[in-house]
Amino acid sequence: MAAARAGLGRILPESSILFLCDMQEKLRDRILYFPQIVSMAARMLKVAQLLDVPVLLTEQYPQGLGPTVPELGAQGIQAVSKTCFSMVPPLQQELDRRPHLQSVLLCGIETQVCILNTALDLLDQGLQVHVAVDACSSQSEINRLVSLDRMRQSGVFLSTSEALILQLVKDSTHPRFKEIQKIVKEPVPDSGLLSVFQGKNNPLLLNSRP
Repeated sequence: MAAARAGLGRILPESSILFLCDMQEKLRDRILYFPQIVSMAARMLKVAQLLDVPVLLTEQYPQGLGPTVPELGAQGIQAVSKTCFSMVPPLQQELDRRPHLQSVLLCGIETQVCILNTALDLLDQGLQVHVAVDACSSQSEINRLVSLDRMRQSGVFLSTSEALILQLVKDSTHPRFKEIQKIVKEPVPDSGLLSVFQGKNNPLLLNSRP
């Protein structure tokens, strides 16, 4: 099979991995739209498991911020503890074990800290990064918005969870499509993005790629 062209941002299950970043108990009441963000990340996780896409999970200083929230549905995944503001250093060995890897799908919090720094570290290693914008958030909307724009400027692909899911499944004849269709058909929660993208001075629109 021919490799996907990097500039198009195509994703294939066999050359992708899902990163789930720091969705922890003590952040539940601090992060905007936390339940909605976790809900969309949980969808990404379900589909990744159905399509045999590897999943890596981190927790930022769990002694202080607590464990991963149960509603993510990641109980069967061993969380990697970290103190740095990027998922890459503690997961580098896992990345090194996958020389075929081309694309990283990224969900979690916070957008302006661990999501941004993880994305930049991955880009620095020549990997495509796809951020699910409806599965990422921050404590403030300005940090969320500006950081998404910052990542776009650096070459990150911004997408929705549903768009990424359907890119992965690719065809309605896929043997797992019916299961995935049920996930996609679930009502999409309001994660605050509609008001963000409607803003007149939204940098995501002003600085869009041609």
